[in-house]
Amino acid sequence: MTRVAAIDCGTNSIRLLVADRTDGALSDVRREMRIVRLGQGVDATGAFAPEAIERTRVALEEYAAIIADTGAGAVRMVATSATRDASNRDEFFAMTRDVLGRVIPGAEAEVITGDEEARLSFAGAVGELAASEAPFVVVDLGGGSTELVAGTNDGVDAAFSADIGCVRVTERALPSDPPTADEVDAARAFTRERLDIAFERVPTESVRTWVGVAGTFTTLAAVADDLPEYDPERVHLSRVSLTRLRQVCDDLVAMPRAERAALGPMHPGRVDVIGGGAIVASVLADELESRAGITELVVSEHDILDGIALSIA
Repeated sequence: MTRVAAIDCGTNSIRLLVADRTDGALSDVRREMRIVRLGQGVDATGAFAPEAIERTRVALEEYAAIIADTGAGAVRMVATSATRDASNRDEFFAMTRDVLGRVIPGAEAEVITGDEEARLSFAGAVGELAASEAPFVVVDLGGGSTELVAGTNDGVDAAFSADIGCVRVTERALPSDPPTADEVDAARAFTRERLDIAFERVPTESVRTWVGVAGTFTTLAAVADDLPEYDPERVHLSRVSLTRLRQVCDDLVAMPRAERAALGPMHPGRVDVIGGGAIVASVLADELESRAGITELVVSEHDILDGIALSIA
């Protein structure tokens, strides 16, 4: 048994998994998530905002303390879409070296490619699904990018990272509260343009099961199930019909901010961007129904974070 720590730093959130790994299987010790919005304004400015780096530093200090307290012997931190795009990313990396290096000498964040991000997400997402449900398409809907990965329990057949996500759509196309009909139409057109490229690179006509991972999908599943508060055990491997998914997505897009914030399962850090995420999810639903005859979404709590933990040497 080896105790490892995995950190996923995305555009909207930073997450930690401390787990015991035995023969390729993981047993959770601790899971944490903080909304830090590292990608705040990156789409427009090309650089990290100082306050975004500071929010991330505060969360990472908490994680470093947890890693020390739980006795993890190895750590891998990956940074994804926002970090690939930021001109001042050296400042971010210096911060991660300082914070993590106090716990594990030499530890720091690493930027991974969209392709590796997709493969790690796939590895984490399909581990508990039966081979009879394959082929799968796993979709990791993040803040700045969305990864599509097709494959089976034996591995990945095709993967692509599209420059579309809940933060990017919100900042680019949804300025009003609630969005106007024209803004929603523009957001859907922008999303389709970016996802068309992904579907060209990742054939989905033969897939049998759509698996959604990350915070937009888990939130949509909790709202679809009318949960009074977020419950990861209820959400994990839950299934949402596409009819119900579209209804929830349309409702969230149309809601004013105050109404979204009042929903029991809604994390405060997702209130401002869940509408953008819902638009991406509804476009994905349309495409996968028409291309593969998919009728439901399977939502997994296990994703890139689990894939990172499994990848640690």
